[in-house]
Amino acid sequence: MRYVISLSLLLVVLWLAISGVYKPLLFVLGGASVILVVWLSVRMDVVGVEHNPVLFSWRLVVYWGWLMGQLIKSNLHVSRLVFQTGKVKPRLLSVPVPHEAAVSKVTYGNSVTLTPGTVTLKLTDHVLEAHALDEESARELEAGHMARKICWLERQGEKEN
Repeated sequence: MRYVISLSLLLVVLWLAISGVYKPLLFVLGGASVILVVWLSVRMDVVGVEHNPVLFSWRLVVYWGWLMGQLIKSNLHVSRLVFQTGKVKPRLLSVPVPHEAAVSKVTYGNSVTLTPGTVTLKLTDHVLEAHALDEESARELEAGHMARKICWLERQGEKEN
């Protein structure tokens, strides 16, 4: 029940933040959409411990900030590559996936795809196959900074106080 409540509260806050228009009709439509999404989520059995929207707590906001920084950095890098065509050397690579939870694996794959210069092609239990636009993008992915950041996000390898 607490997961349903936390999902509902998160959706309400997100809707209010994104909407920006606070009129009675929109409150009714927003409330109806939140109820529909929560009902569908419960019916699809995607509400629970692993899918808890507040599972990562404050760490998720920190991760999003870090990811935005990576997106900006990668966008600038790809923009430079556009004007230096000789530097584009596409490459396929496989990197290990150190995460246990399915939501962490998907977060990793999506984060790689969101970052310009890399695209996730295939995600299995222990390996992520990706396409990199150049050697620098491939090295960044192979270095595993993003994988470690997601381990931090899900608190793997860290003792809780």
